[in-house]
Amino acid sequence: MHREPTLDRRHLLALAAGAAGAAALPLSSVRAQDPQAPAAAPKARLKQSVCRWIYGNIPLADFCEKVAAVGITGIDLLTANEWMVPKKFGLTCTMAYGPKTMQINHGLNRLEHHDEFVTDCEKLLPRIAEAGIPNMIVFSGNRKGQDDATGVQNCIAGLKRLAPLAEQHGVTLCLEFLNSKVDHKDYAFDRMSYGLDICRGVGSKRVKILYDIYHAQIMEGDVIRTIRDHIEHIGHFHTGGVPGRQDIDESQELFYPAICRAILATGYDGFVAHEYIPKGDPIGTLAKAVKICDV
Repeated sequence: MHREPTLDRRHLLALAAGAAGAAALPLSSVRAQDPQAPAAAPKARLKQSVCRWIYGNIPLADFCEKVAAVGITGIDLLTANEWMVPKKFGLTCTMAYGPKTMQINHGLNRLEHHDEFVTDCEKLLPRIAEAGIPNMIVFSGNRKGQDDATGVQNCIAGLKRLAPLAEQHGVTLCLEFLNSKVDHKDYAFDRMSYGLDICRGVGSKRVKILYDIYHAQIMEGDVIRTIRDHIEHIGHFHTGGVPGRQDIDESQELFYPAICRAILATGYDGFVAHEYIPKGDPIGTLAKAVKICDV
């Protein structure tokens, strides 16, 4: 009987190594051999911003120059007189403050505030749009004894009045999730369900949640699953280390590389803004945060 020659282990290993080497060739090498081979898709990169209020002792122009050098592409939470400064350094103002009449403790959950908010936003939103700013921050306000069902309905009523203005001007109203346990006692929107009920009740693509990861971790955790399940209602992110709202490094309980990968996997194309209090050199720690989140 004729038998085909067999290969010993040495030959099999050699063949396997050759196949593995071919598979490991970079696509550029493959394209050099075959110009018709498809180009590699560029890596999705998370767009990173930074909240200005933490670094108020650094002049804004100097701050923009320094953060642009470490990979930041946006500045969060600027007032009207500051909006145009980041553009000089190739940066975007990623979030504008809302009307002065709206504060964390004085927000949309009270019907008696709505008229003043509408009047102010009629003037403010066109200017925000003209400046090329994609988002404006808004707040629920404090409970002050109010039950959540009433607060949600009042926020819906107020945002339904503001949403047409936001839609007309292409600006997203971002309702911030804050913790009421440590930093903002009595704040109403301190559970994701509160904000989700509002967004669903308003039904506008220009009304979304500012998902502050620091605050969310303190109140209920479950950050990655929440992001995956509810990204359609999230318009912006803030970062911060837990506990202490300090650097987002290995000293705290959140693992930001995994969180950032989860954000990218949803297809989210907005900004993630750093809002932590640096323990050391402000720009040095910010450069480290950029690297941690550049997954």
